[in-house]
Amino acid sequence: MRFISLAIAALTAPSAFAATLAVRPTFGCGTRDPTAAQLKITEKLAAFEEASGLNNPSSFMARQAVNQSTNVDVYFHVVAASTALSDGYLTSKMVADQFKVLEDTFAPHGFTFTLKGTDFTINTSWAADGDELAMKKALRKGTYRSLNIYFTKTLGGNFGYCYFPTTVAAGSDDFYYDGCSILFTTVPGGSATNYNLGYTVTHEVGHWFGLYHTFQGGCTGSGDFVSDTPAQSSSTSGCPTGRDSCPSQAGLDPIHNFMDYSYDTCYTEFTGGQKTRMNTSFNQYRANK
Repeated sequence: MRFISLAIAALTAPSAFAATLAVRPTFGCGTRDPTAAQLKITEKLAAFEEASGLNNPSSFMARQAVNQSTNVDVYFHVVAASTALSDGYLTSKMVADQFKVLEDTFAPHGFTFTLKGTDFTINTSWAADGDELAMKKALRKGTYRSLNIYFTKTLGGNFGYCYFPTTVAAGSDDFYYDGCSILFTTVPGGSATNYNLGYTVTHEVGHWFGLYHTFQGGCTGSGDFVSDTPAQSSSTSGCPTGRDSCPSQAGLDPIHNFMDYSYDTCYTEFTGGQKTRMNTSFNQYRANK
């Protein structure tokens, strides 16, 4: 859900990425709600999409966008406390299966991926999400348009977290923070009950492409700034068919959307509006970096 305002003031870059994380006491997504500056960025993108007709399938811009495809270089970093599977290590099959999930879930939305490399690091501190910046300065590869995913043993009770796109300087701390951290038990074949089909990566990479949670903002206000995701008061648990947490608003809760908190078996989709947002956000902040 979103509200469009075509009169948007000039924006300044948000503060350091390190301030955008929150640690949850139980498993969930550790990506913090967007800041006021990030919300303004998204409002500006939504206004552009509205004005250019990207959300109107019959418009020229929308027809052109349907056939466009964007390829993203991907680097996987497995960071474990030892080479034991119980310590955060992943097998080559787990890595391959996770990459396939990434490909399959984004392919319908105009994104393809090239796995440029997978490295394995044994470091007990980094495996526990300790000294994040040092780890990323040592391991990160590629440019700002390259997706770096770090699989670790623990994440402070989270399944994963990621960073929203914005304007950064190459080589800055904010540049290095960029990417997604993923709890290793959530990959295909992992031990996270109800969350081990690999869709945590899909959810977090959605943030990397600029998407917010479908329950952003609750039942009122601008929500996630995407017109075709129904309003939702809070995150979903499980797969409660027919849930309607905002009965005064149109539509049932989008429990099958990758940007909710449903079980992996419940996830099936991004919306057309989310596809547009991912593309406009990527083109604005990552494509030429």
